[in-house]
Amino acid sequence: MDYAHSDPAAERPPAGGSVAGNGGSAGDGGRPLPIAIKVLVAGGFGAGKTTLVGSVSEIRPLRTEELLTERGVDVDDTSGVETKTTTTVAMDFGRITIADDLVLYLFGTPGQDRFWFVWDELALGALGAVVLADTRRLAACFPSVDYFEQRGTPFIVAVNCFDDARRYRTGEVQNALDLDPGVPVLLCDARRRESGKEVLIALVEHVMAASRRRRDMTGSPSF
Repeated sequence: MDYAHSDPAAERPPAGGSVAGNGGSAGDGGRPLPIAIKVLVAGGFGAGKTTLVGSVSEIRPLRTEELLTERGVDVDDTSGVETKTTTTVAMDFGRITIADDLVLYLFGTPGQDRFWFVWDELALGALGAVVLADTRRLAACFPSVDYFEQRGTPFIVAVNCFDDARRYRTGEVQNALDLDPGVPVLLCDARRRESGKEVLIALVEHVMAASRRRRDMTGSPSF
């Protein structure tokens, strides 16, 4: 497996997977500790999850990739991504600072059916998710959409605009996936850091809006 590490202490995800720090406690130098949010990056096989995590991460990302072998020919659906040679077998992990008081810990999920048993563990403590969609294989992201809808996890859909893929308007994608009108859909290029960052900012805004609605309905705290 391709395990890539930098500073283990710097890369350590928040305890319990959700929020580390409350924005009010003092850290080194007396400055408030940032809020840390756990985010999942999901989607079908070959949709660009590893690429997105790697392009936005400010630390060297952790990857758990293995080469595709002939044994998986009858198991994995590689139609439309025949040139792909590796697959994530556990997770991708990265970190990005969105603002001085907000850090996102990114966990990329495996895209193949046979690794979905990992999802429940990765989803523990996650406050939101990005579902990457590939319009060449749009049906491949249905399981991700269903999973987060059933868990009640706020999510957005980011259409990864591959060079050889037909372009669709976001409304067309929303209709094709039968999404709730409140689920944001946007276009992105997972290879570009700024594009990926815009996706994550959109997710944070969506999570915050969902938290405000839940607080208004129940009187519970936003996070």
